[in-house]
Amino acid sequence: MSRIGRKKIKIPESVTISLAKNRVEVKGPKGTLSFNFHRKIKVSQQDQSIVVEPYDINKLGSKALWGTTRMIIANMIKGVKDGYKKKLEVNGTGYKAAISGKKLVMELGFSHPVEIEAPEGIEFSVDKNIITVAGIDKQLVGEMAARIRSKKKPEPYKGKGIRYIDEYVRRKTGKKAVGEDE
Repeated sequence: MSRIGRKKIKIPESVTISLAKNRVEVKGPKGTLSFNFHRKIKVSQQDQSIVVEPYDINKLGSKALWGTTRMIIANMIKGVKDGYKKKLEVNGTGYKAAISGKKLVMELGFSHPVEIEAPEGIEFSVDKNIITVAGIDKQLVGEMAARIRSKKKPEPYKGKGIRYIDEYVRRKTGKKAVGEDE
């Protein structure tokens, strides 16, 4: 049995959930999210909680979908209630980021500025050299943060580039001068 799938999802008072055939819609103070789950999974509401169960545990794939569906619904509830944030740090001489309308404009040592358009439901903010990606959809927030980081990954010698705040970049030593050991 799935340890994650067995757990009930508590519904906060500020969140409302509507269940249709194979669709869950979650409404909260921050917005609305919806998810189409697989037909092998049964989602039901009991009192102030959501229960996710597979129709047949022995069928191939039902166990994997069971836990995954439960976590997606739990993340949707947390997202519409509190939201999600990812913070990235820009390191390097001359590297900087700014907001221009709904675009994030970064100067990363290229001959041109790098611009990233914020999709629907995502907000960018910049404070000195820290970029914050915020939204209610956990998957979309993570995807946008990864897309920003991919524009200039941190390099191992000087640590220049874009990295997550809690990310550790393992540094390498550079070349040693000839005749240093003598």
